[in-house]
Amino acid sequence: MTPHNDSSQNSLAPLSTAFFNPYEDVIEHWHNLPHWQQEDVWQLVTWRLGDSIPKSKLDEWYAGKQAWLKAHPQPWDEATAREYHLCFSARIDGWLDAGHGSCVLRNPRCATIVADALRHFAGERYVLDAFVVMPNHVHALFRPIPPHELEDILHSWKSFTAKAINKLVNRTGPLWQEDYWDRMIRNEAHFHACQRYIVENPINAKLSAKEYILDKGSTGVPPVIGW
Repeated sequence: MTPHNDSSQNSLAPLSTAFFNPYEDVIEHWHNLPHWQQEDVWQLVTWRLGDSIPKSKLDEWYAGKQAWLKAHPQPWDEATAREYHLCFSARIDGWLDAGHGSCVLRNPRCATIVADALRHFAGERYVLDAFVVMPNHVHALFRPIPPHELEDILHSWKSFTAKAINKLVNRTGPLWQEDYWDRMIRNEAHFHACQRYIVENPINAKLSAKEYILDKGSTGVPPVIGW
């Protein structure tokens, strides 16, 4: 897949108009996890390899999260969102950064397949900002361009990369965990905090430069390819 760049990204709505609006309707989707969407709102999305977190840890996490979500329906204010992150997102992040599982994305050719897929429809189906391909998971900051929807974009990324990586490393079966985590971006400060989180993730996980691909997006720093 050849990276696709389109100057139409520059003609889309400015950053300040593309954040979560608590006064507008929210489209809710459910699978194993709830997903909320408002057309072209910025999203921070994380998806991971299927073997990246032990099942026993996930079962405990899911049970606690379901109980918490029933007691804290969306939309959340900033204090509730911080509580959610501390209770659930931060725990998942720690498990992922610990490097469990096969970590096939540590292979530079596998990681490049993912990075190229993210860039391929940028400016056509979504506006892409910062992203990082870690050994066993991916973080991406982007916003859909209507009529393209979050779940369809994720399905396309995961389906294409799973087939390409399986072929490359001569493996069969599911590659990615079926679901993904997503957060709608509330404001510009939240947007820049997510950029920093993506940029700092490989550092906090103590990875060498050869173990990840980082594109810093609109932070103004050129993409980093470690190998």
